[in-house]
Amino acid sequence: MPALDWNDLQYVLAVARDGSYARAGRRLKTDPTTVARRVRSIESALGARLFERAMDGQMRPTEAGEVVVVRSEIVEAQICGLNAVVKGADAAVRGSVRVTSVPILVNRVLIPALPKLLVRYPDLRIDLIADSRDLNLTRRDADVAVRLARPGEEVGNGVFARRIGLLRYAVYACASQKGDPHELPWVTYEDGMAHIPQAKWIGNAAVRGAGFAAVAVNDAEPLLQSVQAGLGRSLLPCIVADRISSIVRVEVDGGSLLEREIWTLTHPDVRHLTRVSAVLDWIEATLCEREA
Repeated sequence: MPALDWNDLQYVLAVARDGSYARAGRRLKTDPTTVARRVRSIESALGARLFERAMDGQMRPTEAGEVVVVRSEIVEAQICGLNAVVKGADAAVRGSVRVTSVPILVNRVLIPALPKLLVRYPDLRIDLIADSRDLNLTRRDADVAVRLARPGEEVGNGVFARRIGLLRYAVYACASQKGDPHELPWVTYEDGMAHIPQAKWIGNAAVRGAGFAAVAVNDAEPLLQSVQAGLGRSLLPCIVADRISSIVRVEVDGGSLLEREIWTLTHPDVRHLTRVSAVLDWIEATLCEREA
């Protein structure tokens, strides 16, 4: 089998993204004939047809082509990562770092702590992405991810993961609420979030004692807002809730309160960059200091 050439893979990606040899040629600053020849070269090397023309005239990847496109994107990300490592070899903390975490940690913990970091490193830019989804670090959707569970096998060897601490939870209710807070209804997560540990804990607590779920939401931030509004009691991260004067802890009889592991995930190509290392140190100090 002829050896595969990364330069040919670039042509495959361009056709997949632009839908034609002509547009791919403009992207790569070459003519459509060269694009077609390069694509045929890798088809010959793989012994498979990678594209077919759809009814609308667009070039669409075949099933084999989809596989090649996905693998080519991984190769592309690795090469781009190598460029980032070389360009970031200097010791200065400057440039952009994209950080993603669940919204309540971004909004209530990381953003309030950000001024201290930026005063220390004025040439640093932080892009904060408040998202509960697992963004793709291989494709550089983010440089650093803060997650509340050990990463699964689907992450593979392409991401460096480190456990930095525990996120502790307690039950909270509105401070101005009248009567026994143990008799308040629960505020919980909607059915689509029933798999997360917080929702399971609240469900078990509701079974053990009084209080049906009066309100259901899809994120910890509206959960907190519901508790502040006096709609009921709920389980909230102590790192956030203990610093809000309008809500108070509710003692829980029986059963242990929830703790979740805090993990940072980074791509191996960028984790040794000075700016990324500085941000990782700041994240750990912020979460561990405030949690202590």
